[in-house]
Amino acid sequence: MRLNLQSHPETPVSAIDNITVEWSMSETGTIWLRYHAEGNVEEVSLPADLGQSSRTDDLWQHSCFELFLGEPGAEQYCEFNFSPSGNWAAYGFDRYREGMRPLPMSEAPEIYMDFSDTHVALEAMLGLPDLWVAKELDAGLAAVIEMQDGAKSLWALAHPAARPDFHHRDGFTLKMEAAAL
Repeated sequence: MRLNLQSHPETPVSAIDNITVEWSMSETGTIWLRYHAEGNVEEVSLPADLGQSSRTDDLWQHSCFELFLGEPGAEQYCEFNFSPSGNWAAYGFDRYREGMRPLPMSEAPEIYMDFSDTHVALEAMLGLPDLWVAKELDAGLAAVIEMQDGAKSLWALAHPAARPDFHHRDGFTLKMEAAAL
């Protein structure tokens, strides 16, 4: 399934024309995502250290792609960040922006990059932590695109608030069926 992300009106940047996301989830709870941003990639700030793969905080302060998951009707949710460098982060939250902690992962996500002058594509494959497998999930997909001049464009499936806020549960508009196990 392919979905379109929308730039938040407060953060428009003309270098990126559109961002689409394709996704799937296996019966065992492995999620595959492909974020594809099209535009003038020469204006986008990409990390110089491509090919790393380690758990790293603060990835959202630069170009990165994000996934938020929450069980319908529950306050707790989790966040995954994927950097074009290959670095990643995973956090659990007890409720809206509270109780943030590293989310235990049995394996690091696999991250692959593909880019040219006109597109940046990031593929991520991650196994859901046990707590999140076999549950119906509401998902939010998002991207932070940093330009060479430091300006940021914030993209998401939905922007339910006047200010950009990827943690807002009304932005978790993608419905994912429970993994079968």
